Amino acid sequence: MRKPIIAGNWKMNKTHEEAVSFIEEIKGHVPSGNEVETVVCAPALFLKEMNDKAAGSDVHIGAQTMHFEESGAFTGEISPAALKDLGITYSIIGHSERREMFNETDESVNQKVHAAFSYGITPIMCCGESLEQRENNETEKVVRAQVAKGFEGISAEKASDVVVAYEPIWAIGTGKSSSAEDADETCGTVRKVLAELYDQDTAEKVRIQYGGSVKPENIDGYMEKEHIDGALVGGASLKPDAFLKLVEAGAK
Repeated sequence: MRKPIIAGNWKMNKTHEEAVSFIEEIKGHVPSGNEVETVVCAPALFLKEMNDKAAGSDVHIGAQTMHFEESGAFTGEISPAALKDLGITYSIIGHSERREMFNETDESVNQKVHAAFSYGITPIMCCGESLEQRENNETEKVVRAQVAKGFEGISAEKASDVVVAYEPIWAIGTGKSSSAEDADETCGTVRKVLAELYDQDTAEKVRIQYGGSVKPENIDGYMEKEHIDGALVGGASLKPDAFLKLVEAGAK
């Protein structure tokens, strides 16, 4: 059985004091790691102290992005080696905002997935279609291409450890959300692609999250579905009480 994973994506929010306070508030209240995986992906500035504060708890701290090179002339980028040195064990890779605003491509996403494994970091690899692509009935085509490229050159053993986050772009930060049925259908498509790339056993091991205006009021509907193993949550992950409700829903 796949362990559910709830990951908060804070994006460019919170101050250092607020970030540390958040971890202090939630770390003693999340369910056991045997029931659900709890991850908070925060701005890079706060990762070290947040990880120190989370030590000994069931809260994992993740990055929101990382480069695929260990070091070099990449002004402003985040090194996977540096993340490893801090003890960071998760990183979001290929979020639609990174793709749209910072020119990330399917090819660079694949490079980052490879780099993450090289440094002991679990990739949360994002995929999802735009509103225009959805209206043109291209959802399956787009998601298939993103997943196939993202996993290119990844062994079956490593593939089973990737977390895939299906995030329809039109539902991110808009207040709109895909229906649980539609989200499950597309997450099922992700699993079909993985079965084609590897085998059914590998596909069944991969955890697939839904992301897109997930909140305490609607998460149960998603978590009940066959192919949805958790959520990548934006705005609702910024408040400790709301985030804890999401994690508790994941542990049911």
